[in-house]
Amino acid sequence: MKILLVTDAWEPQMNGVVRTLTKTVEELRLKGHIVEIIAPSDGYWTMPLPTYPDIRLAPFAKRDVERRIIKFGPEAIHIATEGPLGQAARSLCLKWGMPFTTSYHTKFPEYIKARFPFIPLSLPYKFVREFHNSGGRVMVTTPSMVKFLSARGFKNLAPWARGVNTKQFGPDKRFNPVDVYKDLPRPIFINVGRVAVEKNIEGFLELDLPGSKVIIGDGPQEEQLKRKYQDVHFLGAKFGDDLARHFADADVFVFPSKTDTFGLVIIEAMATGTPVAAFPVTGPIDIIPDSNAGLVDEDLRKACLGCLELDREQAVRHAQKYSWSTVTEIFFNYLTPEYEPVARKKWRRIRRMTRIASSPYHFIKKILRKIWRFVRGKSA
Repeated sequence: MKILLVTDAWEPQMNGVVRTLTKTVEELRLKGHIVEIIAPSDGYWTMPLPTYPDIRLAPFAKRDVERRIIKFGPEAIHIATEGPLGQAARSLCLKWGMPFTTSYHTKFPEYIKARFPFIPLSLPYKFVREFHNSGGRVMVTTPSMVKFLSARGFKNLAPWARGVNTKQFGPDKRFNPVDVYKDLPRPIFINVGRVAVEKNIEGFLELDLPGSKVIIGDGPQEEQLKRKYQDVHFLGAKFGDDLARHFADADVFVFPSKTDTFGLVIIEAMATGTPVAAFPVTGPIDIIPDSNAGLVDEDLRKACLGCLELDREQAVRHAQKYSWSTVTEIFFNYLTPEYEPVARKKWRRIRRMTRIASSPYHFIKKILRKIWRFVRGKSA
């Protein structure tokens, strides 16, 4: 199948959304599908997201998005984000009557509220609800997110979980070849992810815990937290096997966020054998309870200390349930494709209409029509 993915979150960004999308595309291609990606890094003029300069947006790309969609002629379109590229693709799909699916990766309204407390939560929810309800199926991370969004008026919701690369994130990385935290007092409590206000990292840093606290990642709140918590070890962003080793060599992974919809880092930590402590909120409550791979508690300190008693092998076994192959198959089954002959016929018609609309004759005709209306108005 020819599948188009439109996303405002893509490499060189590195976060859970990007890792999810890149692995999904990789698996789709392995299964023989043709996948085209439209992302901000495709040579568009971009601008930084306010309050988060590491994320770049492409606000003036609609004309090129239109050209690329028509040229590719997809049988299925998936719009992964609500940013400018997602908005452009959505409006074109609605204009052409082309079915499309969307996905809801993060609690976007809560992110806005965390940065701009004066904005009522109802406004960004109205925006994202209208965006997603205008398409076909809305893929969300967990059953609890289906319930959460249904109560807020979202329609056609379906759970699409996340996977983990167990070859990269595995227990064999622990202390191999040496302990990456060998100079720090044990136990080691770590957090991995964007260092940003919506991640509630201070909920972790404020805890009275033994041993050492480690933050892996970067983001707009990093310098502020470094100044405030000088006993915490900020190691910056890590990638690949280096990241896997930092997961594996830790004793507990602490996930204080209350705005994530899943938390890919939760199962990445578990895959290396590191148990996870979290609040009982959407994401953690779908992954952790009854797993013996971590603990959720409103008292996050209690959950952290309790994780020190858990069997690391149980965490590994639980993470192995999350296969990227299975997750991608679910994604593919949720797409709303048009059969190839129907899609081919539709794109031929759209290409023909676009060529006519952009031809010099068309513009001359429009100008002559305006002149004629003006002359008629004068004579009247």
